[in-house]
Amino acid sequence: MTAPHLDVEQVEHANTAYYEAMERGDFEELSSMWLSPSDVGVDEEYHDPAEAGVISCVHPGWPVLTGRGEVLRSYALIMANTEYIQFFLTDVHVSVTGDTAVVTCTENILSGGPAPEGGDEPGPLVGQLVVATNVFRRTPDGWRLWSHHASPVLAESEDGNGEDGTAGGNGGTPDRRA
Repeated sequence: MTAPHLDVEQVEHANTAYYEAMERGDFEELSSMWLSPSDVGVDEEYHDPAEAGVISCVHPGWPVLTGRGEVLRSYALIMANTEYIQFFLTDVHVSVTGDTAVVTCTENILSGGPAPEGGDEPGPLVGQLVVATNVFRRTPDGWRLWSHHASPVLAESEDGNGEDGTAGGNGGTPDRRA
């Protein structure tokens, strides 16, 4: 077992590397960061490693994706349709218990899609605020992603209402702040 502060540093590094791979569009690197069936004792001779429901991912507005095949396909699609993406992480909190780590953070995302038809410039840049939970598992090769769950944060308008018109932008739940 390693020292707790070293575990936290290693998980922080793995979390940062995940976002950096996304920014570079490095699909191979990103793929290597996710748990494989063999990391959790699934015998790949008898189970298709692409379909084994070992990992899960929820992108903002997407359904739950399970298994390496579905999860990695989603990243391939995102990378193919995103010309530019940059993550500014804030509110990062790491918790490690044994061989499992949970990272919560706010993803301040700046992204742009492919150039409009006939254009040389990337598509317009769009900002998005997303809260994420990344779950890691310790393996002999280091910390690997087990699950990523990201959810958009509703922005408040100038009148104090959320984009959906409800007080506080909390999806219709009464605002309990005094």
